Amino acid sequence: MGLETKPLSTLHEKSSYDVADFPVPNGREEEWRFTPLSRLKGLHDAAVAAGGVLVHVDAAPEVTVETVGRDDQRLGRSYVPADRVSAQAYSAFEKATVLTVPREAVVSKPTVITFTGSGEGAAYGHTLITLEPMAEAVFVLDHQGSATYADNVEFVVGEGATLKVVSLQDWADDAVHVSHHHALLGKDATFRSFVVTLGGDLVRLSPSVSYGGPGGDAELTGLYFVDAGQHLEHRLLVDHSQPNCKSNVTYKGALQGQDAHAVWIGDVIIRVEAEGTDTYELNRNLLLTDGARADSVPNLEILTGEVAGAGHASASGRLDDEHIFYLQARGIPFDDARRLVIRGFFAQLLEKIELPELRERVLAKLEAELEK
Repeated sequence: MGLETKPLSTLHEKSSYDVADFPVPNGREEEWRFTPLSRLKGLHDAAVAAGGVLVHVDAAPEVTVETVGRDDQRLGRSYVPADRVSAQAYSAFEKATVLTVPREAVVSKPTVITFTGSGEGAAYGHTLITLEPMAEAVFVLDHQGSATYADNVEFVVGEGATLKVVSLQDWADDAVHVSHHHALLGKDATFRSFVVTLGGDLVRLSPSVSYGGPGGDAELTGLYFVDAGQHLEHRLLVDHSQPNCKSNVTYKGALQGQDAHAVWIGDVIIRVEAEGTDTYELNRNLLLTDGARADSVPNLEILTGEVAGAGHASASGRLDDEHIFYLQARGIPFDDARRLVIRGFFAQLLEKIELPELRERVLAKLEAELEK
């Protein structure tokens, strides 16, 4: 398939499986202007490969797990790469992990996919998770170790199915990870995504959602904590092309230290044929110290007047001195008061992690960040 263009004034103007269809970015392009290209270790301008990321799957008994080659016809059917790194990852991966939940199956436990970097060279990957109609499943994507890694993850959610995914980016301090997650929702399908990004030198994650039938319901939630020198970037796209679908996006982040940089881009498109759409997106950033920077850009493009609801909100600010003073006035030391306020900032999101062990792990990581 050749280059495809889209007649909309969005950041996602073209798509192709061929890396040659995307020029090498120079940082002046709108889709790359926030990303420090010099820190991508060649993922954006060369086919660097030689490293490795070990993929280990602890699957629920109802889930079929396969390792397949590039020629498997199921790969790439739901998603066409929309930028050069994504196309490079699609062109360069050797083996893909394919997981399938059969029709009407309700999994008995979460399936955990662990991606562990070896610390050598660069690596490319591809993962496909398919839920057949009326199935229900929970998946965890756990990223750890040291790596320079680009990959694509496809979620295909069948008619009436429910998929819940938690993606944890808990990389070592020197890791670089550029990833695209794409969910295709069938008629009346439900998709719940929770992204937690804590580790890595540079992480750029691009979750996107499209609808293959009416009645789809997507909820995208994210939490990130950025330390000194870290660059954590999340670029979302929800493309409403079917009637009577829903989407809700909520991302929150905290930043501390010199040159801590968070980027959040939220694009929502409501096409002419998507009457009855109900959508909202929200981003909040808490700047804990001087020297930290948060860029937040919500974009809402509406091409029909027949919508049930559409809106967005974005704000970045410092800790509220009044909240800290209130707690200190009741005998709580400053450091403890600060931790309580930050916990409260994230509390509503943490409650959405339905897996107790994972929720405790994320909370422990946040506590460790606050001790720095």
